[in-house]
Amino acid sequence: MSDAPRRRRTPTRSGLVRVLLYVVVCWSMIALIWPPSIPGGRWWVALLAILATLPPILFVRGGGWRHYPTAPFRLFVVRPVLYMQAALPLVAGAALLGLLVGAPFRAPLLGGRIAAATVLTLIALLAIVGYIGTRRLVVRRVDATIPSLPTEFDGLRIAQLSDLHIGPQTSRRFLARVVRTTERLAPDLIAVTGDLIDDRVEDVDAFAAGMRGLDAPLGVFLIPGNHDVYAGWQGVAARLAETVPATILVNEGQILSRGGARLALVGTGDPAGRGDGDVAPDIARTLGGVPPGVPVIALAHNPALWPALAERGVALTLSGHTHWGQFALPQLGWSLASLFLARAMGVHESDGALLYIHPGTGYWGIPFRVGARPEVALVTLHTGPTAAIAMSEARPATTAESAARHPRSAPRPAVEPA
Repeated sequence: MSDAPRRRRTPTRSGLVRVLLYVVVCWSMIALIWPPSIPGGRWWVALLAILATLPPILFVRGGGWRHYPTAPFRLFVVRPVLYMQAALPLVAGAALLGLLVGAPFRAPLLGGRIAAATVLTLIALLAIVGYIGTRRLVVRRVDATIPSLPTEFDGLRIAQLSDLHIGPQTSRRFLARVVRTTERLAPDLIAVTGDLIDDRVEDVDAFAAGMRGLDAPLGVFLIPGNHDVYAGWQGVAARLAETVPATILVNEGQILSRGGARLALVGTGDPAGRGDGDVAPDIARTLGGVPPGVPVIALAHNPALWPALAERGVALTLSGHTHWGQFALPQLGWSLASLFLARAMGVHESDGALLYIHPGTGYWGIPFRVGARPEVALVTLHTGPTAAIAMSEARPATTAESAARHPRSAPRPAVEPA
């Protein structure tokens, strides 16, 4: 496999026709209700349509951006296009509904304008709330009770970050706060469960700069996510090895030893890498080096891998990937991702196997998070008679940090390859 990003599939002709029809219908609806009193008339609609449509066309035709998308390009080209694409069907649909409602009153255009303006205002307000949500870092405590856990590892603390999606556009101030918060939680080890970067191999430099200072007594462990695979995993892994002081786990593991007791920490590949033996998930290879009877903690970006890991006796799996849809109602156990996935968020238990799905620390695409705030999870392992997992309500990072420190009286475990 080359270091170049994987090229996206070229859309079929029928697919392109459907997309073109969708674009024409949506923008035509907006042009129809466009107030004639605005100087420039419907030329503004044509300009907006071109600005919103041309970049995606160039992206698809080129199999990605031909040149590295810098921070200004992502902020002032990609991001506005994503906002427009997200709002387009909602505003156009509202315009159509307003036309139909206003028709019996002989005011279809007025009805369309009122409906479209109302929806656009609501979208703008929601976008502002969602943007603020991406900056409200929280800490969540997760307690996992594992019957097979040796007492020597009772109380082991794992700080989990996930789905950072770091690129040059990512706020350095926010990343510094993530590092500072993680450090103050005093974890024994740090796990970053995939989607380290946003889009390209070059984004690793932004990851290395933003995550500088991330450290723990037992080390920092990284696994690939689907976006790391899309960027070209071989190139990403090589640059990570050069710039980031961390252990990369891909279908392999490490053995932690303390007082004669042992605990395995393993990391899988990602389903996006299927077809590439280097990064495709291989559960047998992942667990192949684990001695019999040693409990296993697995890092698996995609929670779809959990059933296979649980079937092989993995005690606890830490995942991410879903972002909780970046729109969630945690009190109801619902997120936007719940519409598509059986296991989309939070904690799960099945026949003694435990799973935590992290909502992500960064965001993908549009800076938007409502009810699924960016998170640093502190996972504490416990020994007990029955397997159980529970998560606390997320707390603002500044509040959680103040009560996080604890003395370490147990000796530090030794770490060796599995």
